[in-house]
Amino acid sequence: MVNLLLGVPAVVPIWLGWYLLANGPLAEFGGPMRNPTENDGLMPMLVVIVPVVALFGLIWWLANEALRRRTALAPRSFWLLCVLVPFLPTAALIANSP
Repeated sequence: MVNLLLGVPAVVPIWLGWYLLANGPLAEFGGPMRNPTENDGLMPMLVVIVPVVALFGLIWWLANEALRRRTALAPRSFWLLCVLVPFLPTAALIANSP
């Protein structure tokens, strides 16, 4: 349940990661999209994206580290679920988009 709730704010870092890949390194190799006005390079994007993703990752890790001690699941199953469940709100938004 905690990871599902963390998935709601995780929409922002997931979208920022997609935006970086779509307009950064992947765009050079025919990636999904290249905005012609994004000509400042990667540094302005990284200045915003790295702290947001790092802060979310730290919150996610601290929450799950506390939960790991109280669960009966095997560590591999626990961490697999912890990684996949936060993507559910983003998947729901993508499925409901026009």
